[in-house]
Amino acid sequence: MDLKSKPLTKTRINLGAKTKGGKRELKKGGFLKVWGPGLIVMLADTDAGCLITAAQSGAQWGYTMVLPQLLLIPILYMAQEMTVRLGIVTGKGHGELIRENFGFGWACLSAGTLALSVVGALLTEFVGVAGVGELFGISKWITIPIATIILVGIAFSGSYRRVEKVGIIVGLAELAFVVAMVMVHPQMNELLSGLTSIPLGEPSYIYLVAANVGEVIIPWMIFYQQGAVVDKGLSKKTIKKERHDTAVGTLITQGIMIVVVVTFAATIGRLGKHPSLNTVGEIVHALVPFIGSWQAKTLIGASMLGGSLVAALVVALAGTWGITEVLGWKHSLNEHLNKKNFGFYAIYALAHIIGAVLVLANVGLVSLAITVEVMNALLLPIVLGLLLALEAKALPDKYRMHGFYKWLVTILCLLVMIFGLYMIGPATNLW
Repeated sequence: MDLKSKPLTKTRINLGAKTKGGKRELKKGGFLKVWGPGLIVMLADTDAGCLITAAQSGAQWGYTMVLPQLLLIPILYMAQEMTVRLGIVTGKGHGELIRENFGFGWACLSAGTLALSVVGALLTEFVGVAGVGELFGISKWITIPIATIILVGIAFSGSYRRVEKVGIIVGLAELAFVVAMVMVHPQMNELLSGLTSIPLGEPSYIYLVAANVGEVIIPWMIFYQQGAVVDKGLSKKTIKKERHDTAVGTLITQGIMIVVVVTFAATIGRLGKHPSLNTVGEIVHALVPFIGSWQAKTLIGASMLGGSLVAALVVALAGTWGITEVLGWKHSLNEHLNKKNFGFYAIYALAHIIGAVLVLANVGLVSLAITVEVMNALLLPIVLGLLLALEAKALPDKYRMHGFYKWLVTILCLLVMIFGLYMIGPATNLW
């Protein structure tokens, strides 16, 4: 997309026009022309893997797992807000900036690990889609091919805005979990008590906290949001509005995580039971005694399907943007398939096809999932470290962090890196 085109710039920046009285009127759909990247990437963050982790957290540690979710809100926002400034101010994606500022070697390392992480994440999403289908007696040989065709077809529409709108609408299905939470009638006094009881001395609790950190702050989110604000053609004047978009998205995704934790804390956790909660079916089965069979299938199925589909869309785009940026290929959703952008669309489609085939073939999914978990843990220090370095080097001083806020963000990012590395030991012990 030609960001220097005057008509496009006016369309994206001039969100309001002055009336005769001197006031500004918001044009129809004005803020929607800016909002979107933050909402969709945050909805994708609450994918099948995140929801399963949140369910396990609530079932095993009850309401004590609510506070960590609250503490993750500012950390998640700060990390993604940096991508907003980097993308809008430079007009370049994350992979492209790494290549230009730190060399082709670092860019290849980042893109390579990202590619492995993306394929692994897509496995989780397709397993989630298959699990929802099986709840209603539909074979994965039907649901996965249909999901793959839909996901590939959406991207081939030739419009980033269209892809974004569809993704947000699908992702909002995750809010069905709120109905499930209301139906189990959580006790407010127990919730408040859980906020003050933090079992830091328990290794299994710390590991689940680390797992939540790893599931909430995910490397591909950084690549996606930076690529999205570039593909959407946002200008520097829209940074404030895009921050609002990111903040609202952060509150929604963490709100959903808290809803899931509370739902299972008020049911399984309250009874002191610790059933296996590793699949969509097991999560539904655990809630059936509390809200009924069809209610559990419908509400949990809608949440899982919405989260899995929007995440599959975002994850594949994040990986495709990252790889093509490093290679210097054309990488915009705003053009229909042609010879110049064939590589971009081919990588996007191939990522979905590989994920779908591996799930259908059932090729060592457990061990692959563990590999992905370790990969994400290793990738966090690399991606967050490069993100902080880019923020300090690639941006003009006017748009950089300064003073106390800079140190706060840096320290919190370091803590996230430590938690990510902490997950490697327990995860590898599962082999």
